[in-house]
Amino acid sequence: MKNDNKSATDPRILRTRQLIRDAFVDLLQEVDIEKLTVNRIAERATINRVTFYLHYRDITDMMEKMADEMNEHIERIVDQYHRFDNNETEEAWPVLVKVLEHFADHPKFYRVVLASKRTPIFTERLLKLLTRLVTEKIEKLEMESVFAQAGIHKEIAIWYSSSALIGTIVAWLRNDMPYAPHFLAKQFSLIRSYSYKGFM
Repeated sequence: MKNDNKSATDPRILRTRQLIRDAFVDLLQEVDIEKLTVNRIAERATINRVTFYLHYRDITDMMEKMADEMNEHIERIVDQYHRFDNNETEEAWPVLVKVLEHFADHPKFYRVVLASKRTPIFTERLLKLLTRLVTEKIEKLEMESVFAQAGIHKEIAIWYSSSALIGTIVAWLRNDMPYAPHFLAKQFSLIRSYSYKGFM
């Protein structure tokens, strides 16, 4: 536990992990993930193999930890801005706006890990988080009775909405984020609203 706390705060450890992450992202734009090696990552990160292994067991472990860190960061954003959420389905979803702004602030990383199809672990972790957010949104708007009247199973509605959301985010990243985060969030809210009204 002591080492975990140190890892979370030691600037040298954070800097080294950032170098490794940047090297991983850069290399993924150049070669297939199957061709990535610890040697190549260490060389690009200007560290040695021993230093890499002080932080990660192997490349798979590195990706899992990076995916965890990504989700933890997004979770902090969600926790910080969740209280500003509202009940108006046709307004931009405040939490989603902040998450999209975070993606827009780190475009290189998210284009590579979410939009390249090379690292599904990141998409899978994000989908779990988005599923939780969609579930909370549906429950907050008390849509269960509306679904029941329409013969829609709540779980399937959650699958549909979360899959549509992550698909939209991935397409947005792949197309170089042509829309502002607030506009995209508002569009998603409008589409979801009309979907619930039987438009789609």
